[in-house]
Amino acid sequence: MPTLDDICPRPDELPPQTTQPHSAPIYLTSVWRCDDPRQADDMLGGRTPGYVYQRDGHPNADLFAEKCRELHHAERAAITSSGMAALSLALLSQLRTGDHVVASRNLYGKSLLLLGTEAARVGIACSTADTCDLSTTAAAFTPQTKLVVVETIANPLLQVADIAALAELCHARGAKLLVDNTFATPVLCQPLTLGADFVLESVSKMMNGHSDVMLGLLCGRAADWERVPVALSAWGLASSPFDAWLSSRGLATLHLRMDRACDNALRAAEFLSHQPAVARVDYPGLPRHPHHALAARQCGGRFGSIVTFHLAAGRAAAEAFIRAARRIPFCPSLGEVSTTLSHPESTSHRALTPDQRAALGITGGTIRLSLGAESSAFVCDALAEGLRGMRIVP
Repeated sequence: MPTLDDICPRPDELPPQTTQPHSAPIYLTSVWRCDDPRQADDMLGGRTPGYVYQRDGHPNADLFAEKCRELHHAERAAITSSGMAALSLALLSQLRTGDHVVASRNLYGKSLLLLGTEAARVGIACSTADTCDLSTTAAAFTPQTKLVVVETIANPLLQVADIAALAELCHARGAKLLVDNTFATPVLCQPLTLGADFVLESVSKMMNGHSDVMLGLLCGRAADWERVPVALSAWGLASSPFDAWLSSRGLATLHLRMDRACDNALRAAEFLSHQPAVARVDYPGLPRHPHHALAARQCGGRFGSIVTFHLAAGRAAAEAFIRAARRIPFCPSLGEVSTTLSHPESTSHRALTPDQRAALGITGGTIRLSLGAESSAFVCDALAEGLRGMRIVP
């Protein structure tokens, strides 16, 4: 008869199953039992399917990756611990010491930090350029340029990259194009179909949509993928099963949430455009936006869930608006199911100098609005409340 000492620590035996669960289970295990060393060796070597250790792969990541792969029309997909980890995975798997990167000067602040200061620590050089200008981008190339990094819709001023033209430029010069598609999501744009070599998403944002996940995605072609699994495991960039499971659940409503958020963003941009306290509104859906036609063509007639506006009275006005807009939380991220706002000068681009922010068009009065799934009437009323709190509109 087994004793308590023998029963309690022994691994569970799964009950026999004659039916399959409709919702995928969460595989909260760090390690799998193998039949013998040969089987473990074959699985770790990629010769046979299966799992050995969570850092090398797990079912929840694979389930989520497969759906993302389909959405992006990719040959391969990998799930990482964050969007920044997805960018790191692209660099670590594709570049080596002595290589050079051309990065859009309009990238997310932490992306610029990684590609500049951090990549330099391992001997990878980086130059920034206005990637909306092809001649300026071409001038930034060197003989060592191996990668160009852009955002589909840039953070936070919402410039739109011409992905097809950039891909043609990169390939003519022997470089690859990596597109951060977080603001567009695969609902609006699939950069690989336009010629990009890699696409990344911060799944933490709109793809999951519920403010409860930290996860990233990298997609690409099989020909470029040999080192991706190696770097993913060796550099410890792998994902959590629970976050992958939550993201699969969030992905089920992505198309519905994105449709509503895009509608709300256009309404909010139009409303803000008529407010005397607002100096400028950046939104590709407005006909006067310099990239309106490109965005319409590249994103299927929709323009994203983010609106950026600039209060004429600067930082003090932004702080007053944020305090007064009580129904719109100040949450320095984006892509939630509810509408939120952020302040780039003090959050996403705080690491830049005042001159660098000014060159990008970011001021103390710049506010980035991430639209959610509420009614457009609620959103516009909440914005009006913030403006009234500034005592600028009646």
